[in-house]
Amino acid sequence: MRPTTLASIGLLAPSTFALAADSTMDVAGSVLQMFLGLALILGLLYATLLFLKRFGAGAAGGANLLKIRGAAPVGPRERVVLVEVAGKVLVLGVAPGQVNTLHTLDAAELPPATGETTLLSGGKDFQTWLKQTLERRP
Repeated sequence: MRPTTLASIGLLAPSTFALAADSTMDVAGSVLQMFLGLALILGLLYATLLFLKRFGAGAAGGANLLKIRGAAPVGPRERVVLVEVAGKVLVLGVAPGQVNTLHTLDAAELPPATGETTLLSGGKDFQTWLKQTLERRP
């Protein structure tokens, strides 16, 4: 073994600290580069989402052709639904796994839809039912 002298310690110590500082700078630079890359990817994903919302993803074009006029449950998993398509109103029976056309009407035969109210059993809409339920409470 070689004896260690003050000169060799003095020469080695600054270079060791310099290597440690360089490796710390490399790690900090790598972390900064990683976060900037992540921010870039997230920004691209957000821009793509906004683009798809603005210009439509294909399914939005058909949304204007089909309008649900109303629905009423007739059983635990069955309902009757009024759907307006191209000036006709279809009365559909919907059950798990199947949809049947029960009747077809002209759109002019029905009154215009005033809002999106879902009828509960008994012919009441949700707003009326909620108001009556709250009024019954002491």
